[in-house]
Amino acid sequence: MKWEQVVARRLERHGLAAPTTDLAATVSAMCGAHAQVMSAAEASIGVRVAGVTRVDVREAVWTDRTVVKTRGPRGTVHLLAAADLPMWVGALGALPSPPYATGANALMTPDQVDQVVAAIAAALKDAELTTEELTAEVVARTGPWAGDRVMDAFQDKWPRWTQAMEVASRRGAMCFGPNRGRQTTYTSPARWLPGFTPLPADAALPELVRRYLHAYGPATPAHFAKWLAIGQRWAKELFERADLERVDVDGEPAWVAAGDTGVPAGPPRGVRLLPYFDAYGIGCHPREKVFPGRAGERALNRGQAGNFAVLLVDGTVAGIWHQKRSGKRIAVTVEAFGTLSPARLKQLGEQVERLGEILEATPTLTLGEVTVGGHA
Repeated sequence: MKWEQVVARRLERHGLAAPTTDLAATVSAMCGAHAQVMSAAEASIGVRVAGVTRVDVREAVWTDRTVVKTRGPRGTVHLLAAADLPMWVGALGALPSPPYATGANALMTPDQVDQVVAAIAAALKDAELTTEELTAEVVARTGPWAGDRVMDAFQDKWPRWTQAMEVASRRGAMCFGPNRGRQTTYTSPARWLPGFTPLPADAALPELVRRYLHAYGPATPAHFAKWLAIGQRWAKELFERADLERVDVDGEPAWVAAGDTGVPAGPPRGVRLLPYFDAYGIGCHPREKVFPGRAGERALNRGQAGNFAVLLVDGTVAGIWHQKRSGKRIAVTVEAFGTLSPARLKQLGEQVERLGEILEATPTLTLGEVTVGGHA
């Protein structure tokens, strides 16, 4: 394959070449939408799915329950397709414990972690609980040690048990529930997917590799390791166990799922505004090709993608942008790294209008330098 074909293939599979029509299927195809900030997830999905607004995304999560908010790749908060949850839990639950919870950093023994996960599962089986309420339930089921405020977090101390929240999510014991006012709640994923049972790891892990390569391939084990935040040795072993096929991209080796070598007929085309932490920028490699030249200096943070909202031109990062909301108005500033043709400017204007539709606001566009930092 040529690099141009790889880009066209990724755009098509992400719903960025032409809008899709199925919200949950699109979330599935992109391997989840980053949702640490919900408005970013709403924009990520809305730019891909025709006619969808932030209300539609919220209804998919909290009413229809076709999408679930939980911890996904890298332990970060994502929206995942509910139908994929058995695969995600089966795969993530088989991964090594996160580095911050092992060795000298561990605040609990493995047995205590197991106790906490069991307590969380029991407490959330038929409930939606705030952190404070869940703390009381976990302490009651395990012991006072679980409530000791010893975990560093945002210039504060959180209860000991909270270090196991990612592990509990990986094992399918908890996910996010609807906010109660300004308070976050947690509940059981089984309430989203009745009869929920994690897929066995020996089936789930190869399937996750296949899903990743469908959306982001051709790719290497090193790319997969970065996306999933696992060791490269682990990633290499998973690639060896999956049914994959090697291809060459401009002479460099990479992998796709066996038989999945198709590419679109035409070159990559189009202008898109992707919010910060959009899945496309985070998952696509090599970085130097996705973020070429000035983009690598301006749109990455020490090589890390996601901290800046990006302007995508023909599948390549060609600028950054920022939005500032005031009531029902959104001021959008776009800093392009080169001159945009009249046709590109027209498409950019359409993207800004689409952003306003998604976020239910009236947008304005200014071309100029973005002066705020990443994730602002």
